[in-house]
Amino acid sequence: MKATKRPIHAVSTWVRRQPPKIKAFLAVISAMTALVFLRMIVNDHDNLFVASEAVHAIGISVLIYKLTKEKTCAGLSLKSQELTALFLAVRLYCSFVMEYDIHTLLDSATLLTTLWVIYMIRFNLKSSYMEEKDNFTIYFVVIPCAVLSLVIHPTTQHLFFNRICWAFCVYLEAVSVLPQLRVMQNTKIVEPFTAHYVFALGVARFLSCAHWVLQVLDTRGRLLTALGLVGGQLVLRLPSGVV
Repeated sequence: MKATKRPIHAVSTWVRRQPPKIKAFLAVISAMTALVFLRMIVNDHDNLFVASEAVHAIGISVLIYKLTKEKTCAGLSLKSQELTALFLAVRLYCSFVMEYDIHTLLDSATLLTTLWVIYMIRFNLKSSYMEEKDNFTIYFVVIPCAVLSLVIHPTTQHLFFNRICWAFCVYLEAVSVLPQLRVMQNTKIVEPFTAHYVFALGVARFLSCAHWVLQVLDTRGRLLTALGLVGGQLVLRLPSGVV
């Protein structure tokens, strides 16, 4: 007798069989439903950003487990980790000079763990690093993000340089995963821990986007003056007291 499939497994199998356009449509519907749900149950939308950083930290923890237990960094992008460290360092600076709060502590912990991952890939586990597969040119994202931050940045009372830095880290965060996606594309094989890490990054980006969208809805569009639009992601957390 054939075993009955679990509902979740049956749904996931059905989704995988759908054409790309249907998958995209389902993704949009799911995202809109999740936004409505979050707006109903979350009173303080700033908690969404805290949750985003917490999920990012969980993703880093998955990498730490992979590096320490399996003693290999195969399938990981060093360049993606370096971009992550860069935007975290800039955001940490902005947190210190603009709004020292719980985000500062979370960013500090995430930056330290990211630097540790970079150290492990560069030195301890260098023999398993797929350098030839990690061939994404990071200047192609760093320079455009820097230029865009000069053009589009928050309109607040903070120093101009700080506003530029804040916009830069927002834009760079949105594209920091691109080198990792390139490695996954080049290797044609996605290891479980790497897949979990990328999934955690996706959830973190969605929560950041949800935070920004709900802020725009609550302020009836006033936050659009500080628009950050990169690669289909709308993410901008303004300092406390701005709105």
